[in-house]
Amino acid sequence: MSAIDLAHLREWVGKTHSDRDVLSSRHARLMAATIGVPQSDYVQGSTLPPLWHWLYFLSGEPSTALGRDGHPARGGFLPPVTLPNRMWAGGQLEFHASLPLDVAVEKRSTVVSVDHKVGRSGELVFVKVEHQLLHNETKILTEYHDIVYKGASGTGSASASDEMPVAQHSRRVKPDSTMLFRYSALTFNGHRIHYDADYCRDVEGYANLVIHGPLNATLLAGFAQEVSGRPLKQFRYRGLKPAILGNELSINAAQDGDQLVLWVALADGSISMRAEATF
Repeated sequence: MSAIDLAHLREWVGKTHSDRDVLSSRHARLMAATIGVPQSDYVQGSTLPPLWHWLYFLSGEPSTALGRDGHPARGGFLPPVTLPNRMWAGGQLEFHASLPLDVAVEKRSTVVSVDHKVGRSGELVFVKVEHQLLHNETKILTEYHDIVYKGASGTGSASASDEMPVAQHSRRVKPDSTMLFRYSALTFNGHRIHYDADYCRDVEGYANLVIHGPLNATLLAGFAQEVSGRPLKQFRYRGLKPAILGNELSINAAQDGDQLVLWVALADGSISMRAEATF
């Protein structure tokens, strides 16, 4: 019998949270150093690249308020899902205007849905959160963030066989442990799968450190804008298979009608993340 009390978890639907932050150009330059792009591009008034807003609005719970996985303990803004493993599953974003660096921005977040399913790997709970970014009360960005909670078994062995078009643009990237450490530090992400190899193997079942899903999404969004030469209007992404440290990643793009299809491929050809972008 399921241990998931869905009715209780759905009491969190409608819960809201508001935060404010300054989009520091210094923090953006540290991100540029992390992914190997010129830091000189990021000064006061420059446009924040797509998905780099994840570097800001960071919560700072003390260590005593964290769960065993390094995430904040359950039951605050997000519902207290009892399944042990939490993953950044995907999301969609709409960009209404550009975000300049070094301005103050407000973030308004709302839990919009909680759903329970039973899949081949066991029970799954999906939580969807809406985020809005506003500058001077003008809406700049709308984001829907999908979080999935699952059991501890089989997390490192999922397959991903989505059919993808022939790549028209490609780039190879091989993240190392320093990149993962820096990205975790920049996003104040305490999730141990990104820096604690023993925890990865012994508790969550991965072969090695896991490359951050949002880092892969950020690389895809940046590649989309670079390939098109235009600012993003909409971006939708979905994680399909964990990307494990030691893998060389292939970042790919192909035009499909009025949208650009993008994906992160692993060395064996399987797909770690796919995305669609419009401009």
